[in-house]
Amino acid sequence: MYPSTLAKRLQFFSSIVFLAFYLYGLGHLPLVGPDEPRYAQVAREMFLRGDWITPTLGGHTWFEKPALLYWLIIPAYKVFGVHEWTARLGPALCGVLTIAGIWWLAREIERTPENRGLSEWSLLLTSSCLGLIVFSRGVSFDIVVTATLTWAFCFFLRSQLTAESSKQNHLLFGFYAFVGLSLLAKGLVGIVIPVGVIALYFLMRREWPTRKLWLSLFWGVPLSLAVAAVWYGPVIYRHGWHFIDEFFVQHHFARYLSNKYHHPQPVYFYPAILLMLTVPWTPFLIQALSSIKKWNWRGPDAAARSRVFLLAWILFPIVFFSFSGSKLPGYILPVLPPALLLLSTSIFERESGNHSRWPLISVGIVCLSMGLAGAIYGTRVEHLSAVCALFSSVPFIAAGLFAVVWNRSQSYALLAIAGTLLLALMIVLNCAAGIISERESTRDLLALADARGYTNLPVLAMHGDDRSAQFYATGRVLYGNDGEVISLDEAPAIVDSVRKRKERILAFIPAADTDLFRGKPGIEVIGNNGKLALLCLY
Repeated sequence: MYPSTLAKRLQFFSSIVFLAFYLYGLGHLPLVGPDEPRYAQVAREMFLRGDWITPTLGGHTWFEKPALLYWLIIPAYKVFGVHEWTARLGPALCGVLTIAGIWWLAREIERTPENRGLSEWSLLLTSSCLGLIVFSRGVSFDIVVTATLTWAFCFFLRSQLTAESSKQNHLLFGFYAFVGLSLLAKGLVGIVIPVGVIALYFLMRREWPTRKLWLSLFWGVPLSLAVAAVWYGPVIYRHGWHFIDEFFVQHHFARYLSNKYHHPQPVYFYPAILLMLTVPWTPFLIQALSSIKKWNWRGPDAAARSRVFLLAWILFPIVFFSFSGSKLPGYILPVLPPALLLLSTSIFERESGNHSRWPLISVGIVCLSMGLAGAIYGTRVEHLSAVCALFSSVPFIAAGLFAVVWNRSQSYALLAIAGTLLLALMIVLNCAAGIISERESTRDLLALADARGYTNLPVLAMHGDDRSAQFYATGRVLYGNDGEVISLDEAPAIVDSVRKRKERILAFIPAADTDLFRGKPGIEVIGNNGKLALLCLY
């Protein structure tokens, strides 16, 4: 497919608007879930102490993850202040950098005639992928390691596609440097995944790495370790075995080999997750993977080498994490860039001069389903107004109808889907997402307490999926010796002690238990967000 000049201009304009959206409205929503508030709070504590080495949460060391995400957040805090959007700015930029890396790699691949125009479409399809958008708008280590691994693999593959010796050295230098950054982004997976992907690539190609690549290990591995040592060296020097045990033994080996952290999933979990991450372009990925049998696996050209490498980049992380005892969707986010680039290539395949239209029609059906399901879910489950649910779902439905009805002009159909998808996301962000997220965060309940003059009271938080009190009640949440928050049912002695001193204390409880406390002496129910209720005990 060779888009017209108008289509190319629309592609470029749409891509720029999508990239701008990655930075738009980062502060519209409160920090939600178990991870966002905690990671933002760890960065805040490091920022306030002026300590770039030791992550802490509530004053207790927090060695679950390495420091690169915190290092991205701290400068934003320093320049712009501590806010939700400053905590999310670094991850959002990592999303943009991921897209830039894929575009840069596609520029090299599209030198083959059959992939002419690939970079423009890969830019649009990657930036409009819902999985990448969602992870880029949250405080997440997954998008950071996705960005670093994407650039590492882009440098490596480009080194394999060029015949210039000096250029190969420069590209391999970039590869090893970004492997070091990947170690800083998410620990040992930063080196396990590159080694596994590259080994699988050469195995599938049935060829031996070149002498230059073997020799590069003598200077490249020390380079990667030197980059990683910027943080690992000082933190090991400062904390010794305590860090090694918690970071490597508990949060790497125990997490992978056991279900210690309670995230079990079936072995087929990640293939299904990949199909969801690539929405709405999933049918094109299926089309690309279905054509594997036609590939020239040992072809010398850039297109043949790239396809095999992209497949290895997808397969190894999925297989590796499928055998982990602990599985979370974000673990395989690094396979999203190669999947998006691979599905982009399928758009340009020509068979007998005709395009197969079933992937585009399927994309339309996906959009229709999202619009209809979103409207039903929004009104019946989240209790959104009919107007909000309607406006949020109409662009999805319109995009779906467009793709199903007008699928002969593939270029304009894809552009229409991307454009209406952006419109839908803008509406959802400004209309529905805020209402839904308020029920997933303690921010507004704590604001109610502040309005009643309870700004400085200690807080008993809760274990579970909502850890936002750790950010919004910073310095006031009570922690136990194990570094975990103390909840109301764990702290009768603390409550009695506070009451004897005729002081007050705030406590979160499940919303379903509110009636058990309402009207009792010495208890004031401040508010209820549908999941949690906030009490003042005195």
